Amino acid sequence: MNYPYMPKSTALWLIENTALTFEQIGEFCGLHELEVKNIADAESNKMQGLNPIINGQVSREDIERCEADPNARLVLRDAIIEAQKKQNKKGVGYTPKLHRQNRLGGILWILKNYPELSDGQVARLMRSTNPTVKSIREKTHKSYSVIQIQSPLVLGLISESALHDAIAKAQKSHK
Repeated sequence: MNYPYMPKSTALWLIENTALTFEQIGEFCGLHELEVKNIADAESNKMQGLNPIINGQVSREDIERCEADPNARLVLRDAIIEAQKKQNKKGVGYTPKLHRQNRLGGILWILKNYPELSDGQVARLMRSTNPTVKSIREKTHKSYSVIQIQSPLVLGLISESALHDAIAKAQKSHK
């Protein structure tokens, strides 16, 4: 299933600017209906709404069609779906600064969960260097004691398909 970029910000904009149901917004953004309701109920949103029309993710006509029929569903434009497929093949593109600081935790998570991956594979996945990965694997990294282990998938540092490809490659080479 394909979802818009920044789904919570998109959901916030749709809540504030359309008459779509929480269920419609949730299905479009890949969020649970209750999560959409929580976004709507938040008195002070620290995030800013993201207009999916300006971004070319959906058309005004499609939104109006779904507003008129509660059973209708919003669908991402084909151009956005194709762009996401290309991005998934390459891996994740831009990494926000907040998540870049968690790169070491992502490397540690991969090393703990998939020890069969080589240092080079982990470095390529996480856009890091072999010496950094090696020092984390050997627990000699200068920041090792303060690294917070976190899934790089959840952080958006790598795509799930890229991780699965690396694991399959490592399993082939061990046979």
